[in-house]
Amino acid sequence: MTVIILIAAPEGLRGHLTRWMVEASAGVFVGNPSRRIRDRLWELLATRIAEGQAILIEPAANEQGWAVRTAGRERWQPVDYDGVILSARPKKQPNENRYPAP
Repeated sequence: MTVIILIAAPEGLRGHLTRWMVEASAGVFVGNPSRRIRDRLWELLATRIAEGQAILIEPAANEQGWAVRTAGRERWQPVDYDGVILSARPKKQPNENRYPAP
């Protein structure tokens, strides 16, 4: 099974994904596309996600049985820690305010 999550995606990407997968909830797509289709969908998402975020969870031959890919701006990065995939939060710049001034 493959799961794709889109956050703040440009128009058209969600519609394109519905050709191959079912939208279980807003921005959450579930399906069983072949590896070739999954890789082509990911290429499209990674190049067109712009300011949004895309997350793909796919089957893999590892301890957890799945792997994750991410694309977009300010995304969490998957990190392999002794065979277990964890998510690393993006680092904030030292001068970056938590709450921007109005």
